[in-house]
Amino acid sequence: MSDKQAACAAKKTSIGGQALIEGVMMRGPYKTAMAVRHTSGEIRMDEWDNPKSKNVFTKVPFIRGIFNFISSMVVGYKCLMKSAEMSGMEELEDDENKPMTEEEKEKQQKQLSKLMPIVSAISAVLGVLLAIVLFTWLPTFLYDNAIAPLFGLNSAPTEGVVTLESFLKALITGVMKILIFLGYMILVSQMKDIKRVFRYHGAEHKTIFCYEHGEELTVENVRKQSRFHPRCGTSFMILMLFVGVAVSMFIPVMADMRWLYVTIKILTIPLVVGIGYELLKLAGRYDNLFTRIISAPGKWMQRITTKEPDDSMIECAIAAFAAVVPEDKTADNW
Repeated sequence: MSDKQAACAAKKTSIGGQALIEGVMMRGPYKTAMAVRHTSGEIRMDEWDNPKSKNVFTKVPFIRGIFNFISSMVVGYKCLMKSAEMSGMEELEDDENKPMTEEEKEKQQKQLSKLMPIVSAISAVLGVLLAIVLFTWLPTFLYDNAIAPLFGLNSAPTEGVVTLESFLKALITGVMKILIFLGYMILVSQMKDIKRVFRYHGAEHKTIFCYEHGEELTVENVRKQSRFHPRCGTSFMILMLFVGVAVSMFIPVMADMRWLYVTIKILTIPLVVGIGYELLKLAGRYDNLFTRIISAPGKWMQRITTKEPDDSMIECAIAAFAAVVPEDKTADNW
């Protein structure tokens, strides 16, 4: 294929995905599919139609990002839990610990199915609380009690007024958030199981790139693609952190009312998500100086959250992707 033909074949797709435990999930315009490598070596598939949303706000710029973010979180979490079951890893652990009869396995599965909703709800609540503490309360606390006194800054500038010091506070606490996030991801990336998930993450990106470049979805073609994609969850998180810093600069600091300042910052999260989502869509749809600038931090972060996959991982990504490509290839254009 000539360069001119390749340029004509290249396209941008709305299909996105997520790395799972020993597999990949891909979400297309109409369908979602999971391809998971079982301990036996075979690829196990699961496919379902995407629910049709009647909510008009899912198409309104800046508001749609909030709904899509929540939907992606819910679907992604369910797929992650399901991938552990589809991979056979849980069965393998049970066999290593204690051989069970089919009746005992069925009883255990029923107990787990009852407990999972409760465990999921508790995990979600704890996750939100941890995120609030790490990314909202902790940076503010450190600034007020350590950084501001150390450099002779006023930790609580004129009440209700946006000043130079309030800008500095937003900037410094924002930098701390990014450093906390970076440190967290570096620590997590050292875990053996997470390293494999990150390799599947690389397979997901490479497969999407292969399709966008108009090449046939083969292991050889996918292997040579870049693993750094502008339209990635990692990039979205980084974008939200940067947008959050910018938004925080316009929040007036309340004297002796740190709790109110923190509360206002939490209430701005939907706004930050909405702006971040629109920027991510721009980065995924266009390639120009502006989109390259806003994509750069996320792509750099992907050096941590994506790793080079092996061929078996690429096969999973291809299988999941092929299952969600609509018959009308133009239906998944941006």
